[in-house]
Amino acid sequence: MAKHRIYTMSFASVYPHYVAKAEKKNRTKAEVDEIIRWLTGYSRDELEAQLKKETDFETFFEEAPGLNPARKLIKGVVCGVRVEDIEEPTMQEIRYLDKLIDELARGKAMEKILRG
Repeated sequence: MAKHRIYTMSFASVYPHYVAKAEKKNRTKAEVDEIIRWLTGYSRDELEAQLKKETDFETFFEEAPGLNPARKLIKGVVCGVRVEDIEEPTMQEIRYLDKLIDELARGKAMEKILRG
């Protein structure tokens, strides 16, 4: 079975869309970065390095220093699919991130987004 197209897309190519979606709703790039770092365990410098390298999504999540165990608390629908029901691990990580960015854009408080 062929890999989904998103796996080979550069994370850096989609990142500006995450930021734009947040900023359109009066949220910040810093909040987007905080969400990504919370989910993946990347430091600020490591995240910047991944963006500069234009790492693909699959590698971005494979190389994540520490996927947050609390990410399993993320529930809901993204692109018509419940994130908790996605069986393919990499796709589930991508959709977790999508869901968190959606929550940010909808005005949810950071402590709730970060499952605090």
